[in-house]
Amino acid sequence: MTGYRFIAAEKAGKHSVKRGCELLKVSRSAFYQQAGGRRSRRSRVDGRLTEKILAVHTHSNGTYGAPRIHAELAAAGDRHGRKRIARLMRAAGCRGRSPRQFRTTTLPDPAIGPATESRPDLIGRDFSTDPGAADTRWCGDITYINTWQGWLYLATVIDLASRRVVGWAVADHLRTDLVDAALRDALTRRRPPAGLIFHSDRGSQYVSAQHTRLAATHGIRLSVGRRGQCWDNAVAESFFATIKTELIHRTAWPTKAAVRTAVFAYIEGWYNTRRRHSTLGYLSPAAYENNSPQPADTAA
Repeated sequence: MTGYRFIAAEKAGKHSVKRGCELLKVSRSAFYQQAGGRRSRRSRVDGRLTEKILAVHTHSNGTYGAPRIHAELAAAGDRHGRKRIARLMRAAGCRGRSPRQFRTTTLPDPAIGPATESRPDLIGRDFSTDPGAADTRWCGDITYINTWQGWLYLATVIDLASRRVVGWAVADHLRTDLVDAALRDALTRRRPPAGLIFHSDRGSQYVSAQHTRLAATHGIRLSVGRRGQCWDNAVAESFFATIKTELIHRTAWPTKAAVRTAVFAYIEGWYNTRRRHSTLGYLSPAAYENNSPQPADTAA
């Protein structure tokens, strides 16, 4: 309000209010409202809208930026421009969290044989979404989480059609048992038909004989990306970048048990069911699979 104080000082010195407002590019009505302690209607609406923005931002655990807050408010019937929401967020010192650049965790097996080396890429970077194509194409990967008790590893299985995490497992080792546990979890939950494609990178766990046998038992067609091409499994890598930004990297983890509890809450209680996904038209994976509008989060 420094500009208004300048105009008031000039007015006291017998100078023109009109000229002062022109110089500072503000309206005379805004000056007189401010001088009289009155807020404009626009200012009052902005104040109420800012309160709603901050409530949604807080309920998202400080992760939502303007696009997701815009979608959440629109679902509640508050239809305002995204640029306006972004402006009010800046004014309130409120910002979302953006994922860091991801990097691969699994390592190629140097002892891969010719048969595995020729395993095809059945996805070809086609990561298109489709609510009617659930359980036809999954992808998997592993990431690592540092705790005071040592490393913990998270393996996930994601449905490419809806970006839903359909299976996951955590362990303190990187053996094939970890990725098999995640895949079994997904199979138990979803019971897909034979012919499902399961895509991964060329990590040793995913090209092992043990994993190959599990896939064959359930009629799964295994697919792998090209060597050294992390973008061939971009959906899995993107999820890890998101969970690390929104959960893992925001605090220290004294115990592995605490990580397991937090990961469960994040995936099952937030990411799959409530978090709005830009690729899905700002629906959650669950709402997208149901092909239905997602209501505003009433807790927000």
